[in-house]
Amino acid sequence: MRVFVAGKSGQLATALAHLHGQAAGTSTFEISCFGRTDFDLTSLESVREAITSRRPGAVINAAAYTAVDGAEDDEENAFLLNAIGAENLARVCADLDIPFLHISTDYVFDGQKEGPYTEQDTPNPQGVYGRSKLEGELRVMRTNPHSLIFRTAWVYSPYGKNFVKTMLALAEKRDELGVVADQVGNPSYAPDLAAALLAICHGLSEAEDWHPLAGLYHLAGSGTTNWHGFAEQTFSVGSRFGHPVPRVNELTTAEYPTPAKRPANSRLDCSKLRDIFGITLPHWHHSLERCVSILLAEK
Repeated sequence: MRVFVAGKSGQLATALAHLHGQAAGTSTFEISCFGRTDFDLTSLESVREAITSRRPGAVINAAAYTAVDGAEDDEENAFLLNAIGAENLARVCADLDIPFLHISTDYVFDGQKEGPYTEQDTPNPQGVYGRSKLEGELRVMRTNPHSLIFRTAWVYSPYGKNFVKTMLALAEKRDELGVVADQVGNPSYAPDLAAALLAICHGLSEAEDWHPLAGLYHLAGSGTTNWHGFAEQTFSVGSRFGHPVPRVNELTTAEYPTPAKRPANSRLDCSKLRDIFGITLPHWHHSLERCVSILLAEK
């Protein structure tokens, strides 16, 4: 099965490419990742040519404008990539009648709910990034009702820029850090997300009729924590490799202001994914150990 991945340099696209490389010769998937040098996501004609020429059996949209703070001053480009680009991909997949798997975010919620968010909860994004991703969801489902949308949160990996890599780098420079402790969520390991998406693609290909499986899902790591706890666990794992362990002070969101407002509660209820596809991502503790081990083993 050929899988066309929109996105090339992001964490998820990189994880999909690595997963394909590790399974070379044994996988039933042929995964190809394409970035902005390969086609223009904001042009329907360019998207159509890129996909139809490669004749995939499924498309995963891992391309996005993800600079949460930068989006506050770059609304036009955020909506071009996160809304128009997503709609273009959805339209072509609808025309070809192939599964379209679109990645969205916890930022579509305002973070005021006490418990984990389900797919039935009403979105209320508080910033440009969240609004652009919600607009993408709406356009995707309006254009292609047989799409599958997966909201995830707090993505980290050995690749690109992310919280874990930032914390490990700061620990080499500072003896003391301050990290926000009043925002909670599900840390999600990009390789786990990639493996789940490919398992879903396999399930769709095996289904007698994959169309009823379309819809909105939450896809995130098991277990929850706050950013302070995430940092402390990162340093705990790192200490086993002799990595420096700084003192980590708890900060409030008010003490660490950012241009874009972050949801205080980003917890996602992923039970629908488990019930429909039988998929539950590993606990973030276990995945964090894998991630830190890879990063520090390289050193």
